Order: sequence, then C-alpha cells, then structure tokens
Amino acid sequence: MIDPETHDYDVVVVGAGGAGIRAAIESSARGARTALICKSLLGKAHTVMAEGGIAAALGNVWKEDDWKVHFRDTMRGGKLLGNWRMAQIHAQEAPDRVLELEEWGAMFDRTKDGLILQRDFGGHRYARLAHVGDRTGLEMIRTLQHKAVALGIDVFMECTIQKLLTDGGAVSGCVGYWRQTGRFVVFSAKAVVLATGGVGKCWRVTSNSWEYTGDGIAMALEAGADLMDMEFVQFHPTGMVWPPSVRGMLVTEGVRGDGGTLRNRDGKRFMFDYVPEFFRADTAETEEEADRWYEDKRANRRTPDLLPRDEVARAINAEVKAGRGTPHGGVLLDIASRRSAEYITKRLPSMYHQFKELADIDITKESMEVGPTLHYIMGGVRVDADTTAATVPGLFAAGEVAAGLHGANRLGGNSLSDLLVFGRRAGACASDYARSREAAGTIDRAEVEATARRMLEPFDRGGGEDPYAMHADLQETMQDLVGIIRTESELREALVRLDRLRERHARVGVRGGRRYNPGWHLALDLGPMLTVSEAVARSALERRESRGGHTREDFPKAAPEWADVNVVTRRRDGQLVLSREPLAQVPGELRALLGEAAEAHAEPVTIEKGAS
Repeated sequence: MIDPETHDYDVVVVGAGGAGIRAAIESSARGARTALICKSLLGKAHTVMAEGGIAAALGNVWKEDDWKVHFRDTMRGGKLLGNWRMAQIHAQEAPDRVLELEEWGAMFDRTKDGLILQRDFGGHRYARLAHVGDRTGLEMIRTLQHKAVALGIDVFMECTIQKLLTDGGAVSGCVGYWRQTGRFVVFSAKAVVLATGGVGKCWRVTSNSWEYTGDGIAMALEAGADLMDMEFVQFHPTGMVWPPSVRGMLVTEGVRGDGGTLRNRDGKRFMFDYVPEFFRADTAETEEEADRWYEDKRANRRTPDLLPRDEVARAINAEVKAGRGTPHGGVLLDIASRRSAEYITKRLPSMYHQFKELADIDITKESMEVGPTLHYIMGGVRVDADTTAATVPGLFAAGEVAAGLHGANRLGGNSLSDLLVFGRRAGACASDYARSREAAGTIDRAEVEATARRMLEPFDRGGGEDPYAMHADLQETMQDLVGIIRTESELREALVRLDRLRERHARVGVRGGRRYNPGWHLALDLGPMLTVSEAVARSALERRESRGGHTREDFPKAAPEWADVNVVTRRRDGQLVLSREPLAQVPGELRALLGEAAEAHAEPVTIEKGAS
C-alpha cells in the first residue's frame, strides 16, 4: 500500500519550458488554480537552447513583412504539409506575443530607431527574428519565469510525471514522483496541458538536453490520444562534430544569418550545388550575389546557406559521403574570415564564449566543424488548431510535444513563437475547459497503486539489464537505422531491435534506493523512449516518399499521393496502429499566397548516407 503525496488543481501544466510557463501564466491569469510541474529546475528548460530568435512579422526591418508572408514561409518550409489554420494563427498572433514579452521585461536588441531588431534566418523571406544576441531562448525563459513567479503560480520542481489518469475517457489528473526522494505524487486536475518537449535523447548525436525523452508524447498515446507526423524529425544542419567535448552542441542558425558560410574540405561553398527547384527563384545563383545580399537584400537573392534546415542537412550529408567532408565527418562553418572579431563577439556572444571555454575554439579566428544533429520533432500529439485540445477530453498540448504547425520541416525561429502563441492558447482553453466542469474526475487509487508498483519493479531486479547499456543500444539503433537517410530494410531492422530492447526493458534492474537514483530515473525514461522510437520508425516505414525531415533512399521523390496525407498513430490493444488521413485543404484566399502547388516540389538533393 503506497501513500502518495496529493494535490488538487483546476489546471496542471506538465513541462516548464516556454510553452509550459506561458500556458501556466494564461491559465492562472484567468482565475484557474494552476500547477506548473518541472522535470528539472525552473529556468533550466531546453528552450534556452533556442538561441537565434523569435519569428514574428513585426515589420521593424522590412516594412513589407506581414503575417501573410510569414504564413507563406511557414507552409512552404513545411512542404505544404502543415495544418494551415495553425500556421495562420501562428503568423497572425506572433507579433503580439513578442510585444507582450517586451512589455513583461524582455531586453531585445534594437534598431537605430529603438525598435526590436530582427535578423535573417533560413527559409524566412525577410529578416524576421526578434533576438537578444544569441541568447534569445534564455531571455524568454527569464522573462516568463519572472512573470510566473509574480503571479504566485505553484511550481513543482524536479518532479517527473509518469502517467496521465483518466475517468470516463476524460483526463482526471496525473501521477509521478519526486526525483530527489523517489516519493510518489498524485495531481488531481480538471485539465492537463502537456508541454514536455521532444524526443532527442533517443538518438546518439543530438542538441537536446537530458529531459527530452518523449515522455509527454508517450503518456498522451497511452491515455488514448492520437499522434501525428512522427516520421518528421529535424536534423539541425550545424551541430558541432569536433572536438568530442562539444559533439552535438548546436551552432545557431544566426551564425549563417550574420554572414557565416558553409564550405567543404576543399574550401568550396557547396550549397550552390544543392538548391532545389522549389526554392531556386528566391536563392542566389553565385557567391557574388549571395555576398551582396547581406548588404542589399532588395536587389539580391538570399544565400543558399540559409535554405530550410532539411535541405542544408541533406547537402552536408552528401558532401561528407562524397569524401569532401572534414576528417571528423563534418563540414566547415566559417564566419571568422567574413566578420570582424568585434562584430562576432557582439552578435554571437554565447557562441564565442561556450566554444572558447568548452573546446578551445576561437570562432573569431577559425572555422567550426559542423554536421547534422538531431534537434527537433515536427510530429507529436495531434491537436485542434484553435484550442490545442488533444483527442482525449481535458488534455491539451503546446510546443514541440504537439504536431501540426510545422508540417514536414520547421523553420528556425518558429519554435519560440510557437511556444508563445500556442502556449497562451493552451492555457486559455484549458482554464475555460476546467471552468466548464463542476469537479475533476475521480482518481482511481488502484490505478495509482499499479503505476507505483510498476515503477518500483526495477529494484526487484538489481542484477538485471543495465539501463545505461540499454540506452546506448537504443541510441545506436535510432542513429544508424532511423537517422537522416532511411531505407525499408533498415527501418524493419530497427523495429526488430526495438522489440528486443522492449524485452530487455522488462528485465531492467537498478541498485540502491529511491532517493536520487539516476539509474532508476533512466530505467523509467526508457519506456517512453522505446514507445516514441517505435512510433517514429513505423511512421517512417509507412511514408513511402521523401519530404522535409523524412528522406527515404528507396523512395527519393516527393510523391503527389502523399502531398496532402498525414500519418496518424494510435494505440489499440497495446499495439501501435497507423492510418493515413487527409490534410485539411487550405482555403482559396490563403492558398493564393503559397504560389507553387505541393506537386511542384523538386525531388531531394542526391541522397547519400553519411555520418550525422
């Protein structure tokens, strides 16, 4: 018989990154008794790694920019597979969310006129990213955190939620444990908002922090929610590949936005060889035009170094495979020869300091060795565009854990505005839903006890499978078989290995007690990681084409029959079941903004399997 700590709230927000804190702020401001649960510490969310800026059509640098252009860029960047209504809401509301952040104290870089400065980023027609040097995510979290504290929101830090509880098919709360003590805790709630981030720790080379184990996605699936677009994972093109001390660490797209160029081992600016037809009209054809673009964007087209991330990642992969990469399996990112040391340290202070301190690399004097690193998942919990509601009543999701906005590929900078726009909507709609219910659903104590017993089972198998060895094997499987380039044979092999890993997970054992035990924490995290890994692999096997963040070597073209189809994942009788469901069609007045039709996508660049 366990005796869990218990709490009762109207709205419980699981995850305290940008989306979670913004949701909690909105929910609390509307009068709902709100709890904010952090897997780590408040202020240490992975949001801080979003360095480059917040995409919003403020029009401070380019008066021609507006929400319609931002909508166009988002839809085209996502290969027209995103939810058009989410893209519309996001583009229309992002400016207000940035100005709101400024009102709450965020210290943005400024134009000479005192307006919020905006920088260029890949896939955006105009300089659109509001930024604070290369520390934008940190400034966002600092500002939101101060607002949440000022509102007196109850914050539960170092608390990991393991399971969503339901009553009559609707969410009634959740159960988890304190990471420091191992004691169990139950939250009763009329509504739950998931803001738990992504899945990056399933791969060996990733920019993601340790919290990104896919637990929110797995919990939603187990509770009966639909998942969508799980095959679309983004390998950011510029993660450090050398030295080992910084392997996988993100190099912000702001480096290329501020003048950095990609070169192969021979010094060639190779991106000019990899411009898809779909983007050719907007992209410079020569180095001279690309260089002029940095100084005169009206008279010149943008550099191919700032193509959408999926295009750049595949190009780097191809160069490495062709033998034109660095000795450590990457390419060179050079800003030192193009900008002064003063400019670099002012515009990219975090990049300069972290690589100088952690790797003894002075980016004002030498190039960085970079290559693709697992960075983001476009898929996740399927939600309603206007309300962020999942397919389970009382469950809402915002941020990376939710699918729909980004389609097949996310543009840089859209993640932070996504957090603000849909974090706010999630908090508002969750509080409205809670207000509509007289009381929270019943907490099934037998279910709580069964969950607790399952969580304690690894202690009964002290000599069982090592969770660290299992995690390494899982990461190897996903990196090598479900990576940037995929094939049917490798995806099927991945599913076989995942089945074996699941069998091993049933025998995983840990030693010691429940008081802060990292091995036990990892043993528990392996369950969600296996679930989301299987969902990604099965969805990748299902989509027989190449599009955005999903590239099949055996189906290298973007196929017209897949241009308006989402892959939806559900759990039925303990098994994952996939279905193809039609994408909602873009209304005529918005479709006119998009230009070329989806069928006009060029096939991906030459597919080569290389190191990532």
